[in-house]
Formats: sequence, structure tokens, C-alpha cells
Amino acid sequence: MRKLKKYSDIHLPVGVKMEIRKVQVTGGSSYVISLPKTWINSMKIQKNDPLGLVTQPDNTLLITTRISGEEIEITKEFDTDSINKPDFLFRSLIGAYIAGFDNIKIKSRVRIPPFARMVVRKFTQMTIGQEVVEETDNTIMIKDLLDPVEMPFNSTIRRMYVIVKSMFEDAIKVLEERDETLAEDVASRDNDVDRLHWLIARQCNIILRNVNLAEKMDISTGMIINYFLISKIIERIGDHAVNITANVKNLENKKLDNKIIKMIKSASKIALNIFDKSLESLFKKNMKISNECIEDVPKLVSTCEKINTYALSQKGIIAISVGYIVESIGRTGEYAADIAEGVMNHLVRGEF
Repeated sequence: MRKLKKYSDIHLPVGVKMEIRKVQVTGGSSYVISLPKTWINSMKIQKNDPLGLVTQPDNTLLITTRISGEEIEITKEFDTDSINKPDFLFRSLIGAYIAGFDNIKIKSRVRIPPFARMVVRKFTQMTIGQEVVEETDNTIMIKDLLDPVEMPFNSTIRRMYVIVKSMFEDAIKVLEERDETLAEDVASRDNDVDRLHWLIARQCNIILRNVNLAEKMDISTGMIINYFLISKIIERIGDHAVNITANVKNLENKKLDNKIIKMIKSASKIALNIFDKSLESLFKKNMKISNECIEDVPKLVSTCEKINTYALSQKGIIAISVGYIVESIGRTGEYAADIAEGVMNHLVRGEF
């Protein structure tokens, strides 16, 4: 017989206390439980005020005062008098964007410095939905104009996948053809992948703050986290495509053995196949395909090891660069298998 969990067995976040309330029965058929007075006072709830009850995937109940679907706008302010370095300000703006703030205000006691205006332009170009709506001598107001519902997670993940797959294929083409223009294009597309990953991170935080939005998008908390992890993995695969082109550049005018190129193309084909199938398993919700991805990894590892062994017979810089290229190919397959494993876990739990 399954042993019931005691209150002392339940792990709560540090600083969070659980209040125990007994369920009462009134009228013979209505079940009633009292709410903590401190919470009632903090939320300024009055008699006969409606509250929303939302059943969570783990069968816990979420009680909320937000039943109209209206969002409360939140604003983050940054002072250029204290944040006086371009990179510092840019990272702060990205942090506020990912955290889900609706408005971001940049201010100064005197005049907004030129570097801040340049950073704001870069920020609005690098993010999705952020626009300057008000600007004065000493303030800049940035507002989010994107409705999260208009950018479903599946669509964003699919777009990231298409971009990163093309980056990876072109990175291998750069190895064959030594096309510097194509290498630069691969690096520039990485910015698009970053923008989409930041968007997913932002949407995750917004939805976790507003349960009504999760209901509108028909998505569970578990899947929100899973989409974030998948987008992070795809973003890392994109980074490895850029790493491949960077290591090709290190080879400069050195000619690679045709056998090495052929072996690298073979390994990249296996890695891309795992990547393709991992996303297919996500979109088709297919555990069998997820399992095939995981089973293909040893073949990729074995192929990469053979390339590294053969590359050791080459001269210094060739052996080192080839080693890094092969490592990126291997990581790509392993990361893709992580996506498949995550999909499989969620399918077993029935969270899709």
C-alpha cells in the first residue's frame, strides 16, 4: 500500500511556510476551506470578491485574483549615472527583457549620454517586440509591443531549428570551399538564433507570472520549462556551427587531406540526422523517434574518435583545428540527443 506523504516530507522553497487548513462541509454538499487572513489583506480582497481556481498539472490548486485576463504592466528603471558602461547597460536591458518587464525606462539626472542611446538602438534591433515609445533629453521609455500569444513556442522552436540546421550545413561547406563570406553569414545568423532564444526565455517568465496567459496558449508549466531547455540546446548547437567556421579560419591556407574532409562530412551527416529526428520527435510527439536519436549517438562518437585518431598524424595546427571541429560535431549530436531525451521524459509523463 502506498504510504501517504507527510507534511514534513514535502520540500518547500527556503523561507516558504505551509499553513494547514481543514476542509469543512456546509449544506451537506459544499466543501469550504478558509483563506489566510494575511494573504486576504495583502491582496485587498473584500467580501463577495471573485477568485479564480486553476488546477495545476500536479493536481495542486492555484488561487488567483486575476480572473479577467488583464495583465498588470510592470516597469524596470535603469539609471545611466550608475550604469555607465555600454556592455553593462546592454546586459541589464537584456536581463529586463528576459525577466518579462513590459516597460523599460532609461533615465539620467542630466542628459542621456550618447553611449546609452546607441545601446538602446542595439537592444531594440536585437530583441523582438521592443520599441522606443517616448524619448526626452533625460529619459528613454521602451515598451513591449508583442502579444506572446502571437508567437507560440512550437513556431519559435521550429524557426530556430531551421536557422541552426542551415548554419551547420553551411559551416561544413565552409570547410570544403573555404568561403569567408559564407563563414561571416553563419556568424550573423547566430544573432537571429539568440533573439529567438531570448524571446522564449521572456515568454517563459511572463507565463509563469500570469496563469491566464498559459491557459490562452494551452500550455502546461512543465512544457514551458521544456521549451526553454530545448531552445537553449538549439542555441548552443548554433554556437558550435560558428565554432566550426572559426576553426576553419584558423587553418588559413593549409590544405586538408581529402580523407579527413570525407570523414568530417560523414560525422556531420550523422549529427544532423540526430538533430533532425530530435525535433521530429518533438513535433510529432513520438517516443520511438526520440529513442532512435539516443541510440544513434554511439555511432557518432565512434566516427568522431576515428577522425581524431587519423588527425593526430597531421601537422600541429591541422590536428588541433580538426580536433575542435570534430568536438563541435560530436557536441551537436549529443545536444540533439538531450532534446530527444527531454521529449521522451515529457511524453512518458503525458505532459504534451
